Amino acid sequence: MSMHKLSSMILAAAVVLTTSFAQGGDGITAPWPTNWNNWSDPALWVTVGNPGNDPDTRYATPGYGSVGVVGGSAYNIGKFEVTAGQYTAFLTAVAGVDTYALYNTEMSRTDYGSGITRSGGGVVGNPYTYVVAPAFVNRPVNYVSFWDAARFTNWLQSGNTETGAYHDIGNQNSFGRNLDAKFFIPTENEWYKASYHDKSAGQAASYFDYPTGTNSVPGRDMTESTNPGNNANYYGSPYPIDSPYYTTLAGEFQSSASPYGTFDQGGNVWEWNEIGVTSLLPGLRGGFWNYGAGSINLAASSRFDGIPTLEGIDIGFRVASVPEPGSIILLVSGAIAALILWRRCK
Repeated sequence: MSMHKLSSMILAAAVVLTTSFAQGGDGITAPWPTNWNNWSDPALWVTVGNPGNDPDTRYATPGYGSVGVVGGSAYNIGKFEVTAGQYTAFLTAVAGVDTYALYNTEMSRTDYGSGITRSGGGVVGNPYTYVVAPAFVNRPVNYVSFWDAARFTNWLQSGNTETGAYHDIGNQNSFGRNLDAKFFIPTENEWYKASYHDKSAGQAASYFDYPTGTNSVPGRDMTESTNPGNNANYYGSPYPIDSPYYTTLAGEFQSSASPYGTFDQGGNVWEWNEIGVTSLLPGLRGGFWNYGAGSINLAASSRFDGIPTLEGIDIGFRVASVPEPGSIILLVSGAIAALILWRRCK
């Protein structure tokens, strides 16, 4: 199935919502694309280049090793965390019966949840239906297990929860990424590089401490009038945003992107990292809005494991993908142009 055809199918399955650009609590327009549920839209992705970069050895720990190294090809990663609106489209498409418990009733909360409500009988002939509150459409989904996230990426690739990017979902010992995976949960290395690597350093092992391209502790100013370019949604007094939301809109801190252009890899919700075909647990990175340690968990040095079935107020995810051929061509062309310019300047 072509990527264009699949994306059209996914878009057709989406809940029809009257949304345009997301308005933040401060009245500022967040950099959120209007076509938020078309996963072929380049506005949803950034390309992480500099393949074959050196790892970050600063925080190597037993059982983990160094982080940040990624093999010999570029990849895309979601510019934003997966939102409640996007997850609602997924539920609408595959969870009329909800065989795999993809919906958690806590998602319906409009204080600590995702504002996603469910109705119906959950059986053939009377399936579940899902609606997301307008205020939560572009806020990150939470109460998502690792297995839920893996099924989401399978659906993006194949339209089916059990085939596509991954095999043996739910079996920690045999689960793994398929060789032809096009959408997937980023590994810790893939997530880490997109968050902390200094894009301008090329393949060198140059990493920042925070996912805003800085070694300084981020602030929490949604207007970004203070600490411009270095703000995030994490625990502090006062909170960056007040009840009833707590999570900020995807990309709310619009000046505080990572060097590669991602938003909210620090704060808002923890994000799953892929498990391998081992007994190791999947990882959790990035911290969330209400963790008592505050900015510490946004830092490159902070790493955690999570049980794959864990669902909570604090956990969401983002998606990575293989670049479209056109993106690879543009990336290579850019590298060649830069090399020519460099040679001319010598």
